[in-house]
Amino acid sequence: MSSTSQKHKDFVAEPMGEKSVMALAGIGAALGKRLEEKGFDKAYVVLGQFLVLKKDEELFRDWLKDTCGANVKQQGDCYGCLKEWCDAFL
Repeated sequence: MSSTSQKHKDFVAEPMGEKSVMALAGIGAALGKRLEEKGFDKAYVVLGQFLVLKKDEELFRDWLKDTCGANVKQQGDCYGCLKEWCDAFL
């Protein structure tokens, strides 16, 4: 099992609120900008897409790759972050 980043730990430790999309693990400035340009400016908007895709890892990874060009590691980090957040708060 891979270790999680401090960014991941910080994100899943509390309610999402109005956090920027760039607060998500795996999403840095470049990917965040691309997501913002497509209307995904807040973490909760990406969470909405995650839930629309029924928390399916393959579908979410494909969506993230197609939407902002996330690589495999970034896709996995973001998926893991949202999954763990959902497990804790939903």
